[in-house]
Amino acid sequence: METEKFLSFHLGAKDTAVISLQNITEVLQVSLGEICGVPQMPSYVMGIYNWRGEMLWLIDLEEMLGYTPLSRSNLVSRMMAVVLQNEGKSLGLLVRQLMDIETLDSSHIKPTEAQLFSVDMSSFLQGYFINESDEMIIALDTTAIIQSPMWGMYN
Repeated sequence: METEKFLSFHLGAKDTAVISLQNITEVLQVSLGEICGVPQMPSYVMGIYNWRGEMLWLIDLEEMLGYTPLSRSNLVSRMMAVVLQNEGKSLGLLVRQLMDIETLDSSHIKPTEAQLFSVDMSSFLQGYFINESDEMIIALDTTAIIQSPMWGMYN
C-alpha cells in the first residue's frame, strides 16, 4: 500500500478532485477585490495577487478544466487559493470549496479514459480514484498544470 495525503475539494456542482499535499505550498482565502485583473489573458486567468510580496498568478481551475467559471457563481466574493510550486514556479488555483485531507492509496489510481474526461481536462489529470461510496475522485497533475504551454508563456 502506497498511502499519500491529498487535499480534496469540490469541482463543479458534483465532482470531487484531489491534489497531493506534497505539491501544495499554502492555502489561503482570497477575495475578488484583491486580484488585479490583467487584460488580454485567457478568461480562466483571474489575474495577479500579492502573495508574500511576490506576484502570484491566480487561475480559475474550474473554468480551465471546462466547468462553469467561478466568476459566474455566487461564491466569487471569497474563494480559496491553493498555491502550488514546482521548479521555482508558483501558481494559485482558485477553487470553490475545500473539503478535507484524505489519505488515499496511490497504487489504486486508475488511468484517465477518453470516454470519461474531455480532451482539455485529460492533459491535467493523473487519473482517478473510486472511493468506498463508488464515487469518482479526480486526481489532478499539478506539474502538468504549472508547466502547461498555455500558461507557461505568462509565467
